[in-house]
Amino acid sequence: MGWAAAVDARPAYLLANCVLGWGLWWLSWIDWQHMRLPDVLTLPLLACGLLVTWLTEPDALASRMLGALAGYCVFRAVGLGYRQWRGHEGLGQGDAKLVAAGGAWLGWQALPWVVLIAALAGLTFALIRNRRGVALTATTALPFGPALALAIWLCRLHGVPAQF
Repeated sequence: MGWAAAVDARPAYLLANCVLGWGLWWLSWIDWQHMRLPDVLTLPLLACGLLVTWLTEPDALASRMLGALAGYCVFRAVGLGYRQWRGHEGLGQGDAKLVAAGGAWLGWQALPWVVLIAALAGLTFALIRNRRGVALTATTALPFGPALALAIWLCRLHGVPAQF
């Protein structure tokens, strides 16, 4: 898919995009309310991304599997490093599993864009919360799942450039 790719209107793609969109929406809402991304939603979303790829774009399956693996491993390593450095969780395992699901739907090439868009969205969410009176300190916990979900959704609908 190119940067300005049109949304594919074939029924299989529409159904797949609906599954992804609703899954991301539920995960966002749960993370926003409860600060957790449950495995019962993240793992099936990951598996569904690989299944959809196998059924609709089998040539992209290796890229999507690598995306899932790389997304999980990189985010898990960042989370473990943060915990080692700060002494408490800063990036949960649910976030790593959600990035893995994003990699399964988008491929490894999209992950830098997902991270960049999610970081910008997360900063925007934090600033909005701050403007609404939520104090931001070094220990303020903020859900990152909604920002990741938004980034995954935007990359799925609009595609990503071939080069970062």
